[in-house]
Amino acid sequence: MSHNQIVRYDGRYDVVVIGSGFGGSVAALRAAEKGYAVAVLEAGRRFADHEFPQTSWRTRRFLWAPRLGCYGIQRITLLRGRRGAGVLVLSGAGVGGGSLVYANTLYRPLPDFYTDPQWREITDWQAELAGWYDLASRMLGVTTYPRDTPADVAVRAVAQRMGVGETYHPTPVGVHFGPPGETVDDPYFGGAGPPRAGCRHCGACMTGCRHNAKNTLVKNYLWLAERAGVTVEPLTTVTAVRPADGGGYAVQAVRTGAGPACGRRTLHAGQVVFAAGALGTQRLLHAMRAGGTLPHLSDRLGALTRTNSEAILGASVPAGAARKRGTDYSQGVAITSSFHPDSRTHIEPVRYGPGSNAMGLLQSVLVPGGRWRPLRWLGRLLAAPHVAVRMLWLRRWSQRTIVALVMQSLDNSVTVGWRRGWSGRRRLFAVPGHGAPNPTWIPAGHEAARLLAEEIGGIPGGAVTEAFNVPMTAHILGGAAIGASAVEGVVDAYHRVFGHPGLHVLDGAAVSANPGVNPALTITAQAERAMALWPNRGEPDPRPPLGAGYRRLDPVPPHHPAVPGLWPVAG
Repeated sequence: MSHNQIVRYDGRYDVVVIGSGFGGSVAALRAAEKGYAVAVLEAGRRFADHEFPQTSWRTRRFLWAPRLGCYGIQRITLLRGRRGAGVLVLSGAGVGGGSLVYANTLYRPLPDFYTDPQWREITDWQAELAGWYDLASRMLGVTTYPRDTPADVAVRAVAQRMGVGETYHPTPVGVHFGPPGETVDDPYFGGAGPPRAGCRHCGACMTGCRHNAKNTLVKNYLWLAERAGVTVEPLTTVTAVRPADGGGYAVQAVRTGAGPACGRRTLHAGQVVFAAGALGTQRLLHAMRAGGTLPHLSDRLGALTRTNSEAILGASVPAGAARKRGTDYSQGVAITSSFHPDSRTHIEPVRYGPGSNAMGLLQSVLVPGGRWRPLRWLGRLLAAPHVAVRMLWLRRWSQRTIVALVMQSLDNSVTVGWRRGWSGRRRLFAVPGHGAPNPTWIPAGHEAARLLAEEIGGIPGGAVTEAFNVPMTAHILGGAAIGASAVEGVVDAYHRVFGHPGLHVLDGAAVSANPGVNPALTITAQAERAMALWPNRGEPDPRPPLGAGYRRLDPVPPHHPAVPGLWPVAG
């Protein structure tokens, strides 16, 4: 090791977890239960409930842009690409990761997910994951939304007009539905969890629940993990993971937003779990491979990056008409129902709370795909400028608008690489990948948006980037897919990184197919299964050696469970 590579270790742990979202929080708790000393490094800040922004206009607490002094919960990332591979990505930040900003929607995936060619030959994934979905559902407090909102009435009518009214159903969500605003002792973990308050149905889930009703990870996995001895370090950005002298790995980090040299430190761990979100994990792994730090990473890194085949559309009632009718589509939790136009497509109404109108800046007129799409979009604006003005009028936007989140379980993907941009800095870049092209528009979604506009007397819309064939997704996945070998994937079926023993990927990057539904429950279930197969500290590892063939194993119960009674779970 050269002089400028010499590092000082200021923290030694058995396990370092990079990221505190669904996969990272599961890893932290389950490793601690098995006797490991665990540190979680999170780039974002920690929020108490009252510190979440009151509306999305409180940009310093809502948006994530550390260089601008914004340390909020909502990341917006443009993944540049060519030939239709670019995508605008919404994701989360902060202690609790995506759970702070997500819509608390916890579906199990559509059938195509389990039989995707990438991983179907390894095992019967539907059978193997079933028990872990049950456990994840219990931990996240999944329940069915109990009310019928004005947006649900409109969406149900759309489903009926599309001939699929029987597929409409209320949403499974992770929210405490006690008497609104009333605080009770822990209702989930026999007193081991925090007190909770009943949901107020205010629609503000995606700007951060200020009322202690949303089952974010800081109310379950992370709460229990910290009480089991896990160290969580916010505002800590990992910059490198490299093999350490004497074994294990050195994890280098800096203080978030403080410059490349400020707060620089290095932790040592025998095991490192990458759980920084699909883009965060990919960015770090690509940088380490390009720099020669982790040279044995699979060439499949970046392949099978998925957008969940998603589009974000919707419809808005003009301000004057909404005022006269007393329209308010912000009632409820973020997502309260859904339906299926076909067996592979899933549509949900989404909402923000009153006053949270900033995301309306991403809305524009709806233009179907095909040739000359940007010119046709411009033509629509010029032909009807009053429509464009109405759509840009943001007063009461959240109360006048029903966002339509469209998801599919189709086998499409992009391949994300690591290349130098015009500024000389390296960044992620996408090109078309395996399967059908990543959709730049979804016809069934456009039909639903137009019918929704008719139902509410509004104007159909889509993301402004869609007009330029850059779809928007709230669920970027994959890029470190599970495979039978390093030729086929980045991690094995136990989520261990091929080529580098001691490294693991437990976040959305390891989701190997489009689930066609909100993926939070799937990420959690996959992480639960992976951690259940870890040995207790100091005991033999039941898993076959890295690179050996897969075999199904019984879970290894922890010696120190945070919540007694959860084991055994069928393997």
